Amino acid sequence: MNRSLTCIRCQGLKLKARPLCVRTFAEYKRPAIAPKPIIDIKHIRQNPELYELTCLERNYKKQAEYPAKILELHSQWQSLQKQGRSLRERSNLLRKFLANPATSSGDDDVKDIRQMSREQVQEEARKLKGELSGIEKGEAEAVAEMEALALEIPNLTSDDTPRGDEAILLSYINDAPTAFDKSPENKVWRSHVHIGSELGLFDFSGAATASGWGWYYLLGEAAQLEQALVQYALAVATKYGWTQVSPPTMVYSHIGAACGFQPRDQHGEQQVYTIAQSQVDSDRGVPEMCLAGTSEISLAGMKANTTIDPEELPMKRVAVSRCYRAEAGARGADTKGLYRVHEFTKVEMFAWTSPNEGEAEEIYEEMLDIQTEILQSLGLYCRVLAMPTTDLGASATRKVDMEAWFPSRQSINDGWGELTSASMCTDYQARRLATRTRVGGKISFPWTSNGTALAVPRVMAALLENGWDEETGTVAIPEVLRPWMDGLERMGRVGRRRNAREVTFKQTDGHVEEA
Repeated sequence: MNRSLTCIRCQGLKLKARPLCVRTFAEYKRPAIAPKPIIDIKHIRQNPELYELTCLERNYKKQAEYPAKILELHSQWQSLQKQGRSLRERSNLLRKFLANPATSSGDDDVKDIRQMSREQVQEEARKLKGELSGIEKGEAEAVAEMEALALEIPNLTSDDTPRGDEAILLSYINDAPTAFDKSPENKVWRSHVHIGSELGLFDFSGAATASGWGWYYLLGEAAQLEQALVQYALAVATKYGWTQVSPPTMVYSHIGAACGFQPRDQHGEQQVYTIAQSQVDSDRGVPEMCLAGTSEISLAGMKANTTIDPEELPMKRVAVSRCYRAEAGARGADTKGLYRVHEFTKVEMFAWTSPNEGEAEEIYEEMLDIQTEILQSLGLYCRVLAMPTTDLGASATRKVDMEAWFPSRQSINDGWGELTSASMCTDYQARRLATRTRVGGKISFPWTSNGTALAVPRVMAALLENGWDEETGTVAIPEVLRPWMDGLERMGRVGRRRNAREVTFKQTDGHVEEA
């Protein structure tokens, strides 16, 4: 057993997913070079009811108690400060007298000291030094605890976010398919698991042997389709001025925590794969690393501990990466096939903007436009939802999801399944990563936002199910993807035969040549 994979309350094995309750932000090992969070604790003290309500609305019941605790700790800190000032003044007089009694002979504040022996003055000075040391320790502990509590409080919620646990429908993308109303149709609807297995596009059993359940192989045209989807999403984002980045997939755990990244499944568990450390590294205090659940983390970490030139804002980045989520608590039909997997390819958008609501909103709307364009051109029937407070992560002040209709999921959420998500995070992440900028010459914090451009497995599953033709045994390939699919219009056994180039060969002098 490797202790580096456990917290003080839990034990685990290598690459074990940690429950949400395991550790707080402050409990992650942080090297000296790690960004020092800059939290506006004063704002929390001035608005404790607002922050308490935010926590309750998001179902952060434990954190709802923190604003009141911060107020209590601040009161204790003020009391210690007052005591410390009084003791320091007395200590200074004693040191002044000990240094040169003659120079302080006319000082009314030291009249009582002049009546003491030098030994008595020294004894009182030693006693005050001990008391001051204790007070200073108490002050430091109070400040550290206030910061630790403040770091666990989620971001304030936007007025545009629905309160409660019900999302608000904003719009639809594309027309509903013929079977959406569940009326009798001749068309046969299959799950992507059936389609992919029948066409030899997936290998789940082989992946289960090699890696376990929740992993998969993409074969042939499915592997090609993955690359087509990635390239198309990048092409759209690049068209809008987003700069491509190839990010690392392993990051320090404290960077992920600073981003507020706590992915939770239906059982409320945090699902992050952490990397095992040797005992030597653990003893040396080497910071823990994890596999990123989204490139949002590595992109945000690019500007940690830096000051961004205001002229560089807005700064828009789009990255392709492999993402890792344990999904340990997930069970049932909802998790079959590609819908919920441990590793997947995703194209992610991330932006820094000036701390200006108008500019941040403009970039956020651009993200939503890109998501809409991609899903619309893929021909998927989707709905756009303003997500409620109970669905927000710690960093988001507002979140919009786009869900596609899956024929195989009609008994689950009426067939709807999330494909993309976009979150506005204000300065929550920037403060925790010490990412700064300047406004009017003064230090400030940029706002961040992030959004999925395309998550491959779920989009692939939706394309297979909605594009399936039972009669021909093929799946339609959206026109926008065909340039990366060798012009292929349909995917499948019949599609391969119809699209294959007729080539015959002849043997000449021992060499095989095209006839």
